[in-house]
Amino acid sequence: MRIAQLKSYAELIARVGGNVQRGQYVVIRANVALERMAELVGRECYKLGAKRVLYRWESARTDRADYRLGKVKSLSETLPQEYGWQQFLTDELPVTIWLDGDDPDGLKGLDAHKIAEIKARRHEAVRQFVDARENRYQWTIAGAPTIPWAKKVFPHKTKCQAVDALWKAILHCARADEGDPVENWERHEATLKAKCAVLNGLHLRKLHYIAGNGTDLTVGLIPGVRWLAGGEETTTGSFFQPNIPSEECFTSPMKGEAEGIVHASKPLNYNGQLVDKFWIRFAGGKAVEAHAEVGEEVLQSILGLDEGSAYLGECALVPWDSPINQTGILFYNTLFDENACCHLALGRGFTNLYPDFEKYSNEDIHGFGINKSLSHVDFMIGTPDLKIVGTDQEGKDVVLFENGVFAI
Repeated sequence: MRIAQLKSYAELIARVGGNVQRGQYVVIRANVALERMAELVGRECYKLGAKRVLYRWESARTDRADYRLGKVKSLSETLPQEYGWQQFLTDELPVTIWLDGDDPDGLKGLDAHKIAEIKARRHEAVRQFVDARENRYQWTIAGAPTIPWAKKVFPHKTKCQAVDALWKAILHCARADEGDPVENWERHEATLKAKCAVLNGLHLRKLHYIAGNGTDLTVGLIPGVRWLAGGEETTTGSFFQPNIPSEECFTSPMKGEAEGIVHASKPLNYNGQLVDKFWIRFAGGKAVEAHAEVGEEVLQSILGLDEGSAYLGECALVPWDSPINQTGILFYNTLFDENACCHLALGRGFTNLYPDFEKYSNEDIHGFGINKSLSHVDFMIGTPDLKIVGTDQEGKDVVLFENGVFAI
């Protein structure tokens, strides 16, 4: 991959994704194998005036050793330096950039319930900090290939060929392979916002999903809660792009209003483990039954993480003919696969979608119907024959999707 393209991509991540401003701290989270890409992004952050760039390195190998050999009590302990880190994040609100190159099979075969319990305990210990900075800082996630991820996507290629092929796919999906990536994103942002304006103008009260694979699900929506796409703003008005790439228009549904069954259309990569060929049945808004041919234990650990993890937190509309789906590639990575077709998310909803959310506490907003949970797990449900019918506040039906694509 030409270094000029990578530098251009790094600029897109720092300038458009994180929208780094002069004097801000930046935290770059990356796999240890992505040192070069992290350096390029860091350089771009400094060019934009970053005060200091801090790096948080990750490794599936060391995580695997921890989760296999460590005790739950010890691994769940929050050490003084970790409290200090959380305090720093909450006080300084650094721009957070995640270069996602996780190995889809990095934690394959490990105890999914043990991993879930450790993560839940860790999160609970620092929840006060996480809640205090919600909606107050800029963040973005962008893909960058590692060898294990590339070989999962392209198993029949050599390591070098697989990494090169995955780089080409990532840059294409991020609109960073041709022309000026920043200008490309400005045009894309306008398109996404126009579609959201149409959805918000419909004042929908529920969605009904129907597909030939057995999906038949009705989800209630909260009156006045926004549809959002593309860039977002912090409470102080700083603009950023959370996901590169992004093709979705999404909202958070009403907790307790989901009835029926939904079948996943793509595998789910969760904590380095795969869940595939699965379905979930909802009653009274809650997932009351679920089964997976692959990763059953992992699926059950997702649903049982906390009280809110079995309820829906997001409904996202992505046409089946999205640029990502048109690549024909199964990425085994949620950032890309969720932007290939329609998806739902189990767990936490988005408090910033509630009208005038700044005027309310998070607890107030959860009381209005947006789900509360430690987790937010997207899974893909889009198919070539998916039909989605919306019902507005006056009871009128509007066909939103027909044959997997927008009908509005």
